[in-house]
Amino acid sequence: MGMDIRQISTRAPEGLQKQVIKDKTKQLADEMRELATMMYANKTKSLLVVLQGMDSSGKDGVSKAVFSKVSPTIVSAYSFKKPSEEEFAHDFLWRVHKQAPRKGEIKLFVRSHYEDILIQRVHNWIDEKRVRVRMDAINAFEKLLQEDNDTIVMKFFLHLSKERQKEKLLERIEEQNKNYKHNDNDWQERKHWDKYMSAYQDAIDRSDIPWHIVPSDQPWYRNYFVAEKVVERLLSLNMLFPPLEEEPKIDLNV
Repeated sequence: MGMDIRQISTRAPEGLQKQVIKDKTKQLADEMRELATMMYANKTKSLLVVLQGMDSSGKDGVSKAVFSKVSPTIVSAYSFKKPSEEEFAHDFLWRVHKQAPRKGEIKLFVRSHYEDILIQRVHNWIDEKRVRVRMDAINAFEKLLQEDNDTIVMKFFLHLSKERQKEKLLERIEEQNKNYKHNDNDWQERKHWDKYMSAYQDAIDRSDIPWHIVPSDQPWYRNYFVAEKVVERLLSLNMLFPPLEEEPKIDLNV
């Protein structure tokens, strides 16, 4: 077992200045735009970013703040909701695989294939044997993406405190511009907090590809953390814009 997520702080390290970090996040977003464009131009690799966390942990917020400057041609997001009747009739990864990014693209999973060993496990809709089978399948699926399609898989657990979640859920009731986010069911799921933490811990421990645990009580640090990790990974590819393969056969005097 790795480090207990419940022992990891949900807040930014002491001493950081909020405005300084927000400015750095904007710089990283600019850098990501350039790196993403390089990846799109080369079309040899793709990037899958998995965002998981409890309700109101900031999955949409990360998507907007970190990837907003990347062209929609390159980046897109998909959120896995309750499976449809057709999806239920197939294996649980059937609907996931077709959402994987093509070479050159970035895909954000706002909630992901891990939902099928989180909410279903917490509510006892699947037994522990099925959890083990599905976790093995998830590891094999992610390995396939990496080794067969050169897809970089980055996984982020947005680590939110129970106290901060309550504050954010209340904002959805008390602030009119956030009313659209309110869902009574979020409060029902909150009752299972400890079970969810145990399920997340187990999923993180059993994953072959490691997770980044993101302190998420303060959005300004949460966004910076994700942006920094993604930019670092893309920089490690040492990409360049591809040159012309041959001299253009055009009339420059036109």
